Amino acid sequence: MLAAEFLRAKHAVALPYDRYVATAKPGERPNWDRVYTSTRLTEAQSALVRSFTRTMPVLVLSGTWCGDCVHQCPLLARIAGSAPPSPQAPSPQARLIDLRFLDRDAHRDLADRVMICAGHRVPTVIFMAEDFEFAGLFGDRTLSRYRAIAARQLGASCPLPGAPLPPEEHAAMLQEWLDEFERIHLLLRLSPRLRETHRD
Repeated sequence: MLAAEFLRAKHAVALPYDRYVATAKPGERPNWDRVYTSTRLTEAQSALVRSFTRTMPVLVLSGTWCGDCVHQCPLLARIAGSAPPSPQAPSPQARLIDLRFLDRDAHRDLADRVMICAGHRVPTVIFMAEDFEFAGLFGDRTLSRYRAIAARQLGASCPLPGAPLPPEEHAAMLQEWLDEFERIHLLLRLSPRLRETHRD
């Protein structure tokens, strides 16, 4: 079970995206920067994220060495960066989606609690309500990513780690991650507990 106080403590020590990526080894960093630079939300996608009203702490277990993290975590950062400012946070830079990253191997106590198919998969994303109550878990790949990998690995060839993805695969992954953020936001928006708190 992921208790709110445990998640709050983990979120407090986790790093924002830019500080997390700064921990990457020199050979790892260019791939992260390439994917982040090439990722843009459409105007419709940005408008959807800007319509969010609930604070959503999000914690990502990741590894700067991980090819799946390189291709997906920058997408999460772009989604979070489009969220409206948080009225509850003291910093004007704070967003309603408060996205933070932890190295999986440095936080095995959390990684052991969110194993997927009996493995320490990354990225693993934990979504929370504003009071750090667990709201959802998603990882380690979106459906479009699994389909593309299956087509390559179960066929005749396997791509090199860190190789650029086809644009349509990149766009599909971004949309699927955005769909998950929207799903969690609607879960929080419709929560009777939170609606009573916010009187909405």
